[in-house]
Amino acid sequence: MALPKLVAVVGANASGKSSLGVALARAFDGEVVSADSRQVFRGLDLGSGKITPEEAQGVVHHLIDVAEPGAFFSMYDFQKLAYAAIDDILARGRQPFLVGGTGLYVASVTEGYVMSDRAPDLNYRAELETYSTDALYNMLLEKRPDIEIDRYNRNRVMRVLEKLHDGDDGHGQSEPRYETLKLGVGWDRETIRRRIDERLEKRVRAGMIDEVRGLIDAGVSREFLMKLGLEYRFITRYIDGEFSSEREMLDLLSTAIKQFAKRQMIWFRRDPDIRWLDLSGDYRAEAMELTAAFLRK
Repeated sequence: MALPKLVAVVGANASGKSSLGVALARAFDGEVVSADSRQVFRGLDLGSGKITPEEAQGVVHHLIDVAEPGAFFSMYDFQKLAYAAIDDILARGRQPFLVGGTGLYVASVTEGYVMSDRAPDLNYRAELETYSTDALYNMLLEKRPDIEIDRYNRNRVMRVLEKLHDGDDGHGQSEPRYETLKLGVGWDRETIRRRIDERLEKRVRAGMIDEVRGLIDAGVSREFLMKLGLEYRFITRYIDGEFSSEREMLDLLSTAIKQFAKRQMIWFRRDPDIRWLDLSGDYRAEAMELTAAFLRK
């Protein structure tokens, strides 16, 4: 029995995957399922690069603003909601597009990771919280020397440690639920660096620093913000007086985002099934042709 079809659009920060996803959804009567670990939270708009209503151009987006800031939200939670959204889109005769840069979230759906809904061991989690991120990473390496993971992603390192603690060795089964076309947007190094700087300055002008201040004033914990990722981590530290100036913070943040984008691309480049678009030409037309051929077959 043929599996239903899903189109995934992946790439690093500032690659333009969101706008390409919108263009494809408009062309193929589709809706977008966002695969971003921060955009699931309400109020995290500018810092997470959340698509605006103007940018969405009327295309329905799912899995944005589905959790309160500070709430626990796991890859299992994402996969469950993504499956529900995709199946609903298909049931209504429309085409789902999975769009985002959180590699594990994308893979959990496209590869069909089989995950447990077992409740977390809160005592073990509290113990892990007492360690520094470096210490957690070293603990993980002792258990899984072969693992490839962003050592600075505290949440991810902790989740893997918790899974190992629960008896999951991290090499779980996969049961794909969809036939997936994966399209990759990967610019050259200099272009992506320029795009990152332009996007960062645009978000700062739009009020990204005030957004973080507002979250803190609303009672969102600094601990949660520090775990969220680079923009929220650096701006929280700036608000707390750890940088001499806004410019110093932004320069360091820009460098960190570029390093993260490089790690994102290393992750995606390992997937042999991704069709990397030729960005030296009309890559949108290429994406349209590949999608049309995939949906016809």
